[in-house]
Amino acid sequence: MTPVTLEYNWSYTIRMKTAVSIRDEVFNAAEHTASVMGISRSQLYTKAIEEFISRHSCEHVTERLNAVYEGADSNSSLDSKLEHLQFLSLPSDDKW
Repeated sequence: MTPVTLEYNWSYTIRMKTAVSIRDEVFNAAEHTASVMGISRSQLYTKAIEEFISRHSCEHVTERLNAVYEGADSNSSLDSKLEHLQFLSLPSDDKW
C-alpha cells in the first residue's frame, strides 16, 4: 500500500508558469533580443522583471521616508544650540 502524503504538487516544475498578453512588437523585440543574447525567452523575461523590481524597490523606501518627514509639526532644521556646537567642533583650519 502506498502511503498518503500531505504535500500538494502545484506544478511539475519548480518554477512558476504564467501567461501574459503583450503587444506583438514587444514580443518580436523580446524574441530578437533573447536570440541575440543567446538565452531563452523565459530567461529574458525573468531578467527583465528582476531588473524592473530592483529599480522600483527604492521608490517604496523614499515614499516611507517622505511620510515620516512630512507633517504639520515636523521640523527638519537643527536646534540652534546643536547647530552652534557642531560649528564649534569643526577644526579652525578647515577651509571651505
